[in-house]
Amino acid sequence: MMDTQIVEAPDGATWEESGSKAKSFALSPDIILTSDPAGPRAEALRSLRTQLMERQLRRGKRGIAVCGPGGGVGVSFMAANLAVGFARAGANTLLIDANMRQPAIHDFIVPDRPVSGLAQCLSPHWDGYAGAIQANVMPNLSVLYSGGPDGEALEKLSGPRFQPLMAMCMRDFDFIIADTPPANLYADVLRVAAAAGHGLIVLRKHVSFVEDADALVGQLGASRVGVAGIVLNEY
Repeated sequence: MMDTQIVEAPDGATWEESGSKAKSFALSPDIILTSDPAGPRAEALRSLRTQLMERQLRRGKRGIAVCGPGGGVGVSFMAANLAVGFARAGANTLLIDANMRQPAIHDFIVPDRPVSGLAQCLSPHWDGYAGAIQANVMPNLSVLYSGGPDGEALEKLSGPRFQPLMAMCMRDFDFIIADTPPANLYADVLRVAAAAGHGLIVLRKHVSFVEDADALVGQLGASRVGVAGIVLNEY
């Protein structure tokens, strides 16, 4: 059984409800800032958060897509931990699981029941956006889950609903962090990064190749996406 920390919905939170019971969420041990706050990995994450707050948030750059040139480099880990870090620093943060290929944010911030998400928001049959955003899963942190794997992910991200959704989120939150699928497999990442405006590239020691990182930097530049930085995971 996974060791988790339960975070109850605060009074006044705008949960979708089943009966009278509000949703609750669990933080997995992979949220290092809560499971091992005094450890070296937590300190490294806090340092990265501080740099991003100075380079991005305080300069009015309110969105970032966390990207990896390939799979298995820790993109979802980084996105989830940074979102928690920004929230703990007082920024009203939205974490979006824009990886509709192999969603993973629900493994880090675990809802106690199935929830709607991005895939449903981008469907032409979905009425509005706000109902899918899980508000205040912890203080200052809201989450828009993926809504499950979707074989039409790129079509939905390229459709008419994604950009208005991002514009609404940019208006309503201080900072948006989006998880994305591997760039060497899916073009989704370029669409998400273009909507966010900036990308943070995650590499993993002994796994990622320099040429793959260079290719992703070039692709982001061609899409007019600013590169906020490159992070090397060593785990």
